[in-house]
Amino acid sequence: MAKKVIIVGSGNAALSAGIAALEKGAKVLLLEKGSKDLAGGNTKYTAGAMRFSYNNGEELLPLIRDTKDARLIKTEFGSYTKNKFKEDLLSFNDGNPLTEEQKILVEKSYDTICWLSSHNVKFEPIYNRQSFKKDGKYIFWGGLTLASENEGVGLFEQELNSFLSLGGEIEYENPVINLIFEDDKVLGVQTKKDKLISDSVILATGGFEANQEMRVKYLGENWEFAKVRGTPNNTGDGLNMALDIGALEHGHYQSCHATPMDLHMKNFGNLDLDPKERKSYRKICYFLGIMINADGKRFLDEGKNFRNYTYAQYGARVLEQPGHFAWQIFDNKVKNFLYDEYFFHDAHFVEANSLKELVSKMDGVDIESTYKTIKSFNESCRSNNIFDPTKLDKKSTIGLDLPKSNWAQSLEEPPFRAYPVTGGITFTYGGLKVSPNCNVLKKNGDILKGLFACGEMVGGVFLNGYPGGSGLTSGAVFGRIAGYGSVSKM
Repeated sequence: MAKKVIIVGSGNAALSAGIAALEKGAKVLLLEKGSKDLAGGNTKYTAGAMRFSYNNGEELLPLIRDTKDARLIKTEFGSYTKNKFKEDLLSFNDGNPLTEEQKILVEKSYDTICWLSSHNVKFEPIYNRQSFKKDGKYIFWGGLTLASENEGVGLFEQELNSFLSLGGEIEYENPVINLIFEDDKVLGVQTKKDKLISDSVILATGGFEANQEMRVKYLGENWEFAKVRGTPNNTGDGLNMALDIGALEHGHYQSCHATPMDLHMKNFGNLDLDPKERKSYRKICYFLGIMINADGKRFLDEGKNFRNYTYAQYGARVLEQPGHFAWQIFDNKVKNFLYDEYFFHDAHFVEANSLKELVSKMDGVDIESTYKTIKSFNESCRSNNIFDPTKLDKKSTIGLDLPKSNWAQSLEEPPFRAYPVTGGITFTYGGLKVSPNCNVLKKNGDILKGLFACGEMVGGVFLNGYPGGSGLTSGAVFGRIAGYGSVSKM
């Protein structure tokens, strides 16, 4: 008889788990808290990029839907080895070694993307955001090359189509209220509508980023003011249900993925926008200019590294500033390098033909201090290195206490633009401890029988930072493991 598996949630991790369990002959039901329009968790709010190890461009070709794209023969994808992936994760670990979860993520990343591809989930090169054209070739940088077709919405739709084609079922607007836990085993779930019995339950309900009370509890008082970039439904429900029956907290609860976003955009990521415009709230081209706070001061090294390795941390840095906001300032030299979201109809900015006029239009800043900071920055841009956004060009400022380490160009070519930003929270890093097959563990280290977790529910994957694109890959990696684990013999 086929095993019955209930999966709570419907994002990338949940669907990966469902596809895997269906592969093994299980009968699978997904329970989604939200409406059909809001299904998909945070997945639908993402740009769909997935970071994984690969040795050369040839390994990417089977994953790409449009292999006849004329740009491919002019593209240098480079490589992104397992060792480089490990190094990138280690750079955010505050000196701590790789966790077991991070090792699994790296080792299983390429194989998992190939597995998704085998289920007709296909990808496309991220030409507009991860490459620059140089000497007639498209040069990819930062280890991130492919995204799902039609970004996060496309990833959700492709995975959902695969799940349904394999016989999976999904119910919308049926939130799980409690786990049915008897005789030291999870036997099913109590939903708003029904009591459902199953052989296994997989929690894929995301983190607690949309729960203001939990944000303040774990992340600190500033996080009351964070804008939520993704779904309003990730309120820590699955996490709290598991903890209530003795699950073990695991991971870095004091950190999260947070990126600079438009100060005036509404919460929850503008899912009503066209998919190509859904990124309009993000403002992550700070590496091409400078960021200034209300006191008129720069407060971070905008050119510390490729934005893939800083954007998920710099949202928190913005949120720490007076008034929880900052301004990103650019001149006309870099206009053609700015991402599309800087030019969408609802992008907020001020523009002027002189720096003094620009500063006078920047609400909430100390005008004199801001102008002085810009002047000092311009005077420090004396490096003879050539500006090159395809690499860490070491075109750094000279003589500033707070340097800009790469891509430092003076702000001198009008018109000038300034964009107001705040901190937007994407997902939280704290979760549950799971076994190698994603069984949730109890505080004493024993398995919580019948209960599995994946996606943002898995703690220990990210500690104090995150190389871009790793989150979706982690969801797929641990979702697949959980799906297989849920139907394996105990």
